[in-house]
Amino acid sequence: MNYKEKFMDYYRRYITRPGAEELLTYLESPQSDFFTAPASTRFHGCYEGGLCEHSVNVYEALCAYVKRERFAQEYGLTFSEESLAIAALLHDLCKVNVYKVSSRNVKKDGVWTAVPYYEFNDELPYGHGEKSVYIISGFMRLSREEAFAIRYHMGFSKDEEAKNVSASFEKYPLAMALYVADMEATFIMEERLGKKE
Repeated sequence: MNYKEKFMDYYRRYITRPGAEELLTYLESPQSDFFTAPASTRFHGCYEGGLCEHSVNVYEALCAYVKRERFAQEYGLTFSEESLAIAALLHDLCKVNVYKVSSRNVKKDGVWTAVPYYEFNDELPYGHGEKSVYIISGFMRLSREEAFAIRYHMGFSKDEEAKNVSASFEKYPLAMALYVADMEATFIMEERLGKKE
């Protein structure tokens, strides 16, 4: 099963609230490049389909992380299958339609050659996590915990947000769990393991 098939399977199996089908229709439409977009311009998933692959990787990492016995038994934390799927599969919708293929000249063996690369061009510069929440909310309602998890999935990436991130992680454990899963998918599954191939 390829990553798009996995994404579709997880999405259809677990995300069933009103508006879910309309959001999926949008993601598959010509107005969205979700299934062909890269996940970044230079780092993890910097290739066609990288965004979908990253979303599936984050979902699988999140499920493995929060479904440990310890999470429920010692911490008393459980999350619905739908919340896990929404938070992980949709956390990076902010990256839809922002990467454009361009080319630049690079010298290879003394010869200038045009090579393709991804250029970042955000027509809706609304931030990262907050933009994903905004896009999803145009189709379906998010619980407060889902919204905070998606909004702060980047963790402590900006100094001025450190207090908000800490408070969100303390108040909404799904936010902290999604952050951990996103980091595992990015830096272990996609960067380290991907380089061994």
